[in-house]
Amino acid sequence: MMIELPEATTIAEQVCTALTGKRIESVTANHSPHKFAWFYGDPGEYDNLLKGQTVENAIPCGGLVEIWAGPARILFGDGVNLRYHPAGEKAPAKHQLLIEFYDSSSLSGSVQMYGGLWAFRAGQFDNPYYLVAQEKPSPLTDQFNYSYFESLLEGEKRQPLSAKAFLATEQRIPGLGNGVLQDILWTARIHPKRKVAALSDEELHVLFGSVKSVLKQMAAEGGRDTERDLYGCPGRYKTILSRNTVDKPCPACGSAIKKAAYMGGSVYYCEGCQGRH
Repeated sequence: MMIELPEATTIAEQVCTALTGKRIESVTANHSPHKFAWFYGDPGEYDNLLKGQTVENAIPCGGLVEIWAGPARILFGDGVNLRYHPAGEKAPAKHQLLIEFYDSSSLSGSVQMYGGLWAFRAGQFDNPYYLVAQEKPSPLTDQFNYSYFESLLEGEKRQPLSAKAFLATEQRIPGLGNGVLQDILWTARIHPKRKVAALSDEELHVLFGSVKSVLKQMAAEGGRDTERDLYGCPGRYKTILSRNTVDKPCPACGSAIKKAAYMGGSVYYCEGCQGRH
């Protein structure tokens, strides 16, 4: 599971619908120890912090999902597999966080590769990714306009940054990661290795529009088909460039979709549509 902005938006909405008004009966943290499951402080204190609190809201925060419960906040990072279990449905045997409610329903969080499952009093958590995601406007809002996008570019045009590096590193756009990046760049017809400094003003306007439109569509369709929601269902947005489509023909030009290692991860691209870098 790799939660990015569309999935965080979808899951936060689902949490609001399923959990708002529910009172927490008990919390079990670090039941199945995992080297790369991260907690805030002592996970053994999560029950004391959250027990008896009522879920009030859930919001996306970049690629994070934040749940409000009285004076407490519960924050889930991008590698957490979050699932809701109605009354009568068993939670998984292995989990890193289990929140049980008085109506016998529950919420579980489990980690495969890595992920944060943080519970804390509002205002206590000073994680830089969290703070930046709170401060910066989401691409799904009107505040993320071309003037703001231009401000992200200031100084970057003189750096040897690739399109991937510009969009998906340094938390320039919280929640926009390597997953959603692929279709954004394909829609803009820009190769992920293309240097930002080489992009014309027209191409930059097209890239901005692609960021806005693709993320909006992904969120509206419940996230990408490579990821799952609060109920374990894949998103309805059919990815054009992803692990699901490697070697398949590009829907626009018919060229085979390619995969390459780049910047510590994978990039997917169509040479016919995005050209060479």
